[in-house]
Amino acid sequence: MRKIKLIWDFRGAEAQGIAKHHAIHLGDFAVREKLSFYEVGTDEGASQHWMAFVIVEESNMKLLRDALRPHRGILADTQ
Repeated sequence: MRKIKLIWDFRGAEAQGIAKHHAIHLGDFAVREKLSFYEVGTDEGASQHWMAFVIVEESNMKLLRDALRPHRGILADTQ
């Protein structure tokens, strides 16, 4: 089963705090909907760019995509 990393991008001086807060809600949503997920977290991009993400099985991707509208998604490297 392929794993998909769904990503929400945040930019600006408050981006880190917003991304961390958003990641909490992503985890809460996955638990509430009883979705199996591999990881929820944040990554730092370029200057003042932070990302919140959740890694899920491809079979759960559409539910999260449609409900939470991520900015983008990529195949996850979870080795």
